[in-house]
Amino acid sequence: MIIEQILVTGMAVFCYLIVDETTKEAVLIDPAGDFSSIFSKVEKHNAKIKYIINTHGHYDHTSGNAHVAAKTGAVLLIHQDDLRHMRDIKREECALFSDDKNSAGKKTLLLKDNDRIIIGNTQLWIIHTPGHSAGCICIYSDGNIFTGDTLFTEGVGRTDLPDSSNSAMVNSIKNKILSLPDDTKIWPGHHYGKHPTSTVAEQKKYFGIK
Repeated sequence: MIIEQILVTGMAVFCYLIVDETTKEAVLIDPAGDFSSIFSKVEKHNAKIKYIINTHGHYDHTSGNAHVAAKTGAVLLIHQDDLRHMRDIKREECALFSDDKNSAGKKTLLLKDNDRIIIGNTQLWIIHTPGHSAGCICIYSDGNIFTGDTLFTEGVGRTDLPDSSNSAMVNSIKNKILSLPDDTKIWPGHHYGKHPTSTVAEQKKYFGIK
């Protein structure tokens, strides 16, 4: 499995390209602008984008969906509880969710906890981690977890938004992320800390959890 961490947009969003080394099938997590950087990585690995996965529905993580889907034919995956956020995105994005038979909306699948995504010989598991939004997810594969806006390297996502929940966030982080093996590598949704990645062990220390 190849992982490329790509820093995009003025909001320090991390987009991720995950490529199966054997088949070159790939997923793109949270494409948000800076398409030249994204597609340079895609071309570098001769990757075939099979899925776009949104860790949640906020615009800073979804703004590139329509462009990438149109260019690659990829299927968009988002948790069913965050579909509501798509009502607020710009018009070309909304085409992904229209009822038109020729629209990209027919290539959209809704996720739920424990769903499995397969690209070639690589498996990714969906972990529902509500808190920052009702439909936030993390994506786990082979000792790596992509945490979106649930967990950063030095902090967590906001919980003062309309469908946020501080108690749900605490539960998601403590029982769904920090319960993983200590050497699990954490790939956050924003570059808000000193380091672009972390581990479960480091985050336990940060939060004072033994």
